[in-house]
Amino acid sequence: MRLPPRPTPATSRAKPSATLDTPLARLFRLRPKVAQGLKRLNLTTARDLLYHFPSRYEHLCAFKRIGEVQDREEVVVFGVVTNLKVGKTFRTQKPVAEAVVKDGSGSIRARWFHQPYMAKILQEGQVVKLSGVVYGTGAKRYLANPDVEPTTIAPEEVHHSLFSAQEIASEGYLAIYPETKGVSSLWLRAAVRSVLQRVPPSELPDPIPESVRERYRLPDLSRAFRWAHQPRSDKQAHAARKRFAFEEIFSLQIARAYERRQYQSHPSIRVTTDWSAVASFMRDRFPFAPTRAQVRAAREIHADLTSPRPMLRLLEGDVGSGKTAVAAAAIFATVTAPRSSNRYAPLQAAYMAPTEILARQQFASLCELFAHLPLRVGLITSSGAWVFPSKTNPTQPTRVSKPQLVRWVKEGSVGVVVGTHALIETQVQFAELALVVIDEQHRFGTAQRKALARKDAIVPHLLSMSATPIPRTLALTFYGDLDLSILDELPPGRQNPVTKVVAPAKRAQVYQEVKRELSAGRQAYVICPRITAPDTQNALALQARSVEEEARRLKESVFTEWRIGVLHGKMSAKEKDAVMQDFLAHRIDILVTTTVVEVGVNVPNATVMIIESAERFGLAQLHQLRGRIQRSTHQAFCYCFAESWGAATRKRLAIFAKTADGFSLAQADLILRGAGDLSGARQSGFSDIGMEALKNIKLVSAARKEAYALVAADPTLSRHPLLAARARAQLARVHYE
Repeated sequence: MRLPPRPTPATSRAKPSATLDTPLARLFRLRPKVAQGLKRLNLTTARDLLYHFPSRYEHLCAFKRIGEVQDREEVVVFGVVTNLKVGKTFRTQKPVAEAVVKDGSGSIRARWFHQPYMAKILQEGQVVKLSGVVYGTGAKRYLANPDVEPTTIAPEEVHHSLFSAQEIASEGYLAIYPETKGVSSLWLRAAVRSVLQRVPPSELPDPIPESVRERYRLPDLSRAFRWAHQPRSDKQAHAARKRFAFEEIFSLQIARAYERRQYQSHPSIRVTTDWSAVASFMRDRFPFAPTRAQVRAAREIHADLTSPRPMLRLLEGDVGSGKTAVAAAAIFATVTAPRSSNRYAPLQAAYMAPTEILARQQFASLCELFAHLPLRVGLITSSGAWVFPSKTNPTQPTRVSKPQLVRWVKEGSVGVVVGTHALIETQVQFAELALVVIDEQHRFGTAQRKALARKDAIVPHLLSMSATPIPRTLALTFYGDLDLSILDELPPGRQNPVTKVVAPAKRAQVYQEVKRELSAGRQAYVICPRITAPDTQNALALQARSVEEEARRLKESVFTEWRIGVLHGKMSAKEKDAVMQDFLAHRIDILVTTTVVEVGVNVPNATVMIIESAERFGLAQLHQLRGRIQRSTHQAFCYCFAESWGAATRKRLAIFAKTADGFSLAQADLILRGAGDLSGARQSGFSDIGMEALKNIKLVSAARKEAYALVAADPTLSRHPLLAARARAQLARVHYE
């Protein structure tokens, strides 16, 4: 096989110098497939290419020719796939995929036990890299469940190596890049080498101040690029990755610190309610005794509210930890604050929920908590408006026209307004907005948060609430402009669900247990990773159950006596709302749904959850899903089925089954899967290097400390224009949604 073509310069003359902003199309002659591949990788300029870091490094002496491998040896080999087939093991009759992989020196079998789909993923004649342990000798040698990676690099012996002499010149370290169709790792290595030769050090100004680099022993930008892409040692590669991780987090922290300083430069309204009144409200109006964590968080929020500077705080808590109750205490302090003699209307608070059904749920809760006060509470959504209390029935809300509610809000006669995105519409104006509560913050974009927070000339206090526990490093990074309050206790009386990881052979037994709960009048969720059946050509997706197929199967052959409904993200908001209302009213016994239900209405009667293909979800997301059945006084049960039953899957799901604490699970998820697989962070805009750094609390804390010190000394960033530009770019693409 021939090696794929390498990038050719756009001109055959002496290579001209370039800058970081030089388009790649000016540096290389790009064939259409290469240009399309670069677009998919978001690589447009020399800067983009140099910041496209290797995903890993290979030491070429670690590769072996197939003819040289020995029994019980852990090896990495390259070869061509042949003789693909699916069979069964002799004793247990378990499915096994098998292939013969050949290079110029010999051949070896590769066997994937319990993974028959591997025979559909691989193709005859495909070049792959296999990593695993060799078993047997001679013609009986095989690799058991090896990691497999398709590659465009064909086995080619040059000086007894699979790679060219030029590529092993730097002491045998080879950068392996994230690639795509049309743009191989080999192409990227050659392109990076060319760009590093053509961009002089004078065109590589460093955004990190020299004093900061010296303090943390970070290489300058020019040296760091060389060490990242062409390391001569593990030490160089590590130093470069550390430097770029620091740069990424430092730039974002600069932006967050600047945002915070700008926000808090505006005046806010001091809330003068005594803490004793807030404590009495929590003691008398909460349906349970407040936990110590709730009291601590409420005190921190109260201290912020009494300050003339606007509060910027994130309230983070586990599923069912009582975040809404703490927010209600903050709202109480705001709307009951003593007013001057010429102001009779209360200070106002806005509560913003991510979905209409949650907005209605929180509206009902706040109406109940504030029923003893001479206070009007409003609800405004895309489908209508309500106000509490009704003139005809003081214990119930009444429907009103949107213009009428908007007018009352503007006049100040409605003290608390609950809503969704409709709250940020321009026609909703407040008389004296003092507090904004944003529930489950990661469901809203930064621009939406800012629009609500700046709807008044006086900046309101801002309390954000996370939907799920977040590791501290992620909270400090993505919410670096917010102070942090943590609820790490559950209210008394809450029972943790019994969680079981179930082997496929015991599915029928689980269904019997679910039927017992349904017969007792309970309800159940069935979580599926897909909406519809996948393309039959997608072997991996074929292993995942879909909502539509599973609902049909369960209705026809398993739960024939019970009412089954479906819920997924492709349904309209109105359709989803109707399904959840039917489930809440027990007109549906079993709800087959995607993860759209992870943030949803509380259904206390739902005490059973089946999670299909549980290995496809992170621990934090599994915990968030499990929280849907944690709202009842009855014992709840969570059953996890996995299509893949490998050691890594068993380890992760075992941790989930035995761990009830969401913070511990989030941290375990960060370690096991990486920040990029956490809910939301996956689309954060962070590089893999930045994501990996989020496991390092010392690095994140140091970057945060340096950023805040720099912004304090240079509030407008006028002395650091390069850093200001880098921070703006980072802020534009990084989010935690």
